Amino acid sequence: MQTQDSSTEVTFHYIDGKAESFDIPVTPEAFATQLQDLLKQPMLTLHLFDKTVFICTTQIIKVEVKPPVTEVQGQGIFDNVQLVTALSHGSPV
Repeated sequence: MQTQDSSTEVTFHYIDGKAESFDIPVTPEAFATQLQDLLKQPMLTLHLFDKTVFICTTQIIKVEVKPPVTEVQGQGIFDNVQLVTALSHGSPV
């Protein structure tokens, strides 16, 4: 059995408005260090116990990682942010 610290929940949000989550058996820190390079690849390949999933990286618009990866620091990274409102689609103002 894996501990919570040895896996990362990753949610991919796609340009068509759909999203899907995966539990990846790497630490959040290890995933975060690979993320920039992974998104430069044309496809991500995820082997699940019953199938293999191929994700076209050009269709990804947002990636959520749980638990948070607070070790990532630098320009364009903001700490202690709070979500005020969720993104909505097609709502007339």
